[in-house]
Amino acid sequence: MCPITHESNLGLLIAVIASFVFGAIWYGPLFGRTWAALNGMKVPEDCCKGKKPPAKSLLLTFVGTCLTVFALAYIMGVYKPVCIFGPALIVWAGFVVPLLLSSIAWESKPWKLFAINAVFYLLNFYLITVILTYVR
Repeated sequence: MCPITHESNLGLLIAVIASFVFGAIWYGPLFGRTWAALNGMKVPEDCCKGKKPPAKSLLLTFVGTCLTVFALAYIMGVYKPVCIFGPALIVWAGFVVPLLLSSIAWESKPWKLFAINAVFYLLNFYLITVILTYVR
């Protein structure tokens, strides 16, 4: 029988929205230009002024955010961690970091890009687990 992953749909919804907004801030005003430049994208001076991101990109990001939140909720439901940061750290160290390291090894991505992405995912996973813990 599958475990109940989370008692509150509201908690899941808040976690999805918070994660999505955090990503928009992280890859927007905080590190957007640097991230784009490190990925080899041309960043014009007026790139973000009054322009909306493509709907397809937003939709795919939202779907990915939902999958991340549901996966962390499931892990937390199955393992009932004592430390709320445990699931975030395990998922980050076991799945995200190896994938990001592969992008350095095989795609010649810079370490600075690794740092921007790795720190984002760790903080994002912490944000999600905190919300799922306290919004029940």
